[in-house]
Amino acid sequence: MSILNEIISDKKKEVELRKKLFPSTYWEKSPLFGRKTYSLANKLKNSHSGIIAEHKRRSPSRSNINNGLSISEVAIGYEAAGVCGMSILTDLKYFGGSLEDLNAARAVCKFPLLRKEFIIDPYQVIEAKANGADVVLLIAAILSRDKIKLLSETAKSLNLEVLLEVHNEKELEKSIMPSLDMLGVNNRNLKTFEVNLEKSRELAPKIPDDFVKVSESGISKIESIQDLKTFGFQGFLIGESFMKSADPGDSALNFIKKLES
Repeated sequence: MSILNEIISDKKKEVELRKKLFPSTYWEKSPLFGRKTYSLANKLKNSHSGIIAEHKRRSPSRSNINNGLSISEVAIGYEAAGVCGMSILTDLKYFGGSLEDLNAARAVCKFPLLRKEFIIDPYQVIEAKANGADVVLLIAAILSRDKIKLLSETAKSLNLEVLLEVHNEKELEKSIMPSLDMLGVNNRNLKTFEVNLEKSRELAPKIPDDFVKVSESGISKIESIQDLKTFGFQGFLIGESFMKSADPGDSALNFIKKLES
């Protein structure tokens, strides 16, 4: 059984439990539920760097990336660095994150926040809205076309943007629909966790220009971003290379300065 299958199996149980503890009506009463959201897609279109900086404490491939940092301080640092948005892992068991992380970041910053999660149910989209997200991630590898349509249309009804993540051409072909804002290519194989930027280069010409193109995972060098820009990518999700440092915000600031120089 692959780690991805294991994660989804656990996620189904988690969502069913959370529905019983906190029904959708609970989240719809959240003070954040009616807030005006920030557009990550527009930020990426108008940015020289296109950086989406990630908050991630750990992952199945790295048991500890950086557990000691305050997410509030990381969010403040990232915003000061001038990143376009912040991706926040909210899965607890495998990544050490939570919805509380999303909420804490929202309290201290005014830029787009992406809920990075294994979203399989419209309930999780409602949770995202209620906890301060502006964008949700959908992963094509774990969703049927009908489910992508349902989840993305639910997001749009709540004024949330959608970043749809693919790993190959087959996933891309089943996913393209008007209710998406951004199409991301994950350079990491979710079964083996190996990273190869060639995935982004291969799929770039097949992504319609209607969508903002985002390259995800394994990006740590200025040269990689400069190269990927020539393939039409406007967004670059960077996690571990910032989070491994003592001050992720400062790390992001120095990276962006070099990129824009």
